[in-house]
Amino acid sequence: MSAKATGAGDAGPARRRILHGRRRGRPLRPGRRALLDTLLPRLAITLPARGPLDPSTLFETRPRACWLEVGFGAGEHLIAQARAHPDVGLIGCEPFVNGVARLLSEIADDPPANLRLLADDARPLIEILAEGSIGRLFVLFPDPWPKTRHHGRRFIGPGTLDPIARILADGGELRLATDHAEYARWMLDHLGRHPAFEWTARAPRDWRERPADWPGTRYEAKARARGLRPVFLRYRRRPRAVETP
Repeated sequence: MSAKATGAGDAGPARRRILHGRRRGRPLRPGRRALLDTLLPRLAITLPARGPLDPSTLFETRPRACWLEVGFGAGEHLIAQARAHPDVGLIGCEPFVNGVARLLSEIADDPPANLRLLADDARPLIEILAEGSIGRLFVLFPDPWPKTRHHGRRFIGPGTLDPIARILADGGELRLATDHAEYARWMLDHLGRHPAFEWTARAPRDWRERPADWPGTRYEAKARARGLRPVFLRYRRRPRAVETP
């Protein structure tokens, strides 16, 4: 099973990036370390030098839609979505090696055919994905970078909302979760001012309660154990023809 990707066109010259945060944690157990050499290559995406990239070509069977999770952590949500939606192509990006290894250990006995992984920063992939090619995008409990001088490192912000809007299909969904109150306000502010996104909440329960089709994660459980109340934000990608300033 190969997940190598090819593309046509030109995504422009690659820009050098600084990836903030850790890539590795504690030393991996031998079994998990071995999975990085055996199972990961079967699921890994090799980014083409040029785009646009149709994500459906990453899968042996063409999916009805492709969904992307940015920073999947230990992979609970990503795996659950892949199992629940076998006709959807799930793509997960995670630069933290220990998280990737943990996900691999969870699926080692039965890897979902509709799952592909990028063990790296999601931004280079987002840059080359074809316009409107992602039906749903998840950013769940990202690092809030609470210090003011670090706010520019936040994934949701001025530098990413245009690229996210570009790759989301009309009517596509952006799902966000955080247990950090100030970051929640930051998300609401930036998305509220972006013409491509419409907040779908109609009542407080729409953002206070996790929807039934939204699997939980260990990060949510840890937040609740600390007495924090996570928020769950859902935005719809407005049709391109009716975007308003």
